[in-house]
Amino acid sequence: MGAALASHTKGGEWGAIIVSLTRGDTLFAQNPDAMVQPASTMKMYTSAVALDRFGPDYTFRTPVLRDGAVGTDGTLAGNLYLRGVGDPSMSARFWHDEPPMDVLAKEIAAAGIKHVRGDIVGDASAFDEKLVPDGWKTSYLGAAYAARVSALSLNENLVWVVVKPEGNKAVVTLEPATTTIPIDASVSLTSGSGGRISASRRSDGAIAVRGSIGARSGPLKYSLVADNPALFTTGALRASLEKAGVTVDGQTRLGPTPATATQVAALASPPLAQIIGEMDRESINIVAELLFRAAAHGAANNPVGSAESGLANLRDFLSKKVGTAPTVVDVADGSGLSLLDHVTARSMVQLLGYVHNADWGPVFHAALPVDGESGTLKRRSKGTPARGNLHAKTGTTNTVAALGGYVTAKNGEVLAFSLIYNGADRWNAKTAMDQIGATMAEFVRQ
Repeated sequence: MGAALASHTKGGEWGAIIVSLTRGDTLFAQNPDAMVQPASTMKMYTSAVALDRFGPDYTFRTPVLRDGAVGTDGTLAGNLYLRGVGDPSMSARFWHDEPPMDVLAKEIAAAGIKHVRGDIVGDASAFDEKLVPDGWKTSYLGAAYAARVSALSLNENLVWVVVKPEGNKAVVTLEPATTTIPIDASVSLTSGSGGRISASRRSDGAIAVRGSIGARSGPLKYSLVADNPALFTTGALRASLEKAGVTVDGQTRLGPTPATATQVAALASPPLAQIIGEMDRESINIVAELLFRAAAHGAANNPVGSAESGLANLRDFLSKKVGTAPTVVDVADGSGLSLLDHVTARSMVQLLGYVHNADWGPVFHAALPVDGESGTLKRRSKGTPARGNLHAKTGTTNTVAALGGYVTAKNGEVLAFSLIYNGADRWNAKTAMDQIGATMAEFVRQ
């Protein structure tokens, strides 16, 4: 296998190790203790630390609280607070039937609130205020895969500009609807079914929408990253409250929730197992960032979720439970997007070994993409013995190709592996990994 790694790539650095979890021996190793960038294989560390902290059945509960009394006529003499807990599931990916803020607004209305005299306040204080992790390239920041990070997040912190022809004009709306992002639209209605729109963020926070749409066109959509996730989410709750018939007199702003506030409603997420399944199969960075911080929030002496407390929490988990030296993992985020992230291949395999025997191990295993069948591995290794057998997390950037997970060998042994390449020849590195995957699946001891 060492020959396969050397012969397939020009330059760069490998960190690789394959271990039999059944027999406890190392079958192959090449620079297993080199500190290398993991890219999205980092999400396996985040998955493990979140499952260890919360358990697979855990649900996030995002509460709405009030700081005043509610009169018999349904008037709240005070403010409503939307307190973020880092729930990464408040998006159409998980809420298929109805937007999550609509669900929450209906629950608030059902609690008897018809009129809010005060403000709608978003509370994102569970996490620190750093919206962009260290080590993210500035060129990433307009892309959906590099959405901002906040304890109060909605729709993976993306806002969709939607343009539709209605009657004799073009109508521009946002999905999800929010009251905190103004629209400056100049879209003309033309004949036919074509159209083209552009949308850009102005310096004052408004979205400028330009272009044209045909009278017979379907909706045209354009996505933008939400610059201020917490305010975006709070504005979405206000829009949903208005839709539900609740009037609000005050402002939409951010601030802490008073300790004496009374809970009115709460939005419950799907189980953590489902969230991690989506995250690992589709490699969703914002979900990983929120889970990384949520797992640290309130743990030990880390009252605030951050990349720093996330690293401390991960190192604590690795040293006390996995038996890995904490210094072999040094990361600045939970998704693997940061150029500052470094791990060793050996630490990854040690993690996989611990997970294999953990109570929640089957959930972790089921969340991994399957070679040739699902997620980011769907188009890999078709027609090889690894198809349907190799379960692994991929990692890909312009300078990283990585693969880590499990294979059942032909003789029945369960193998854990970590293959990480850092360099410019990542496409050939992927070819080498696919060949090694097939070799592991065919493995029989002599």
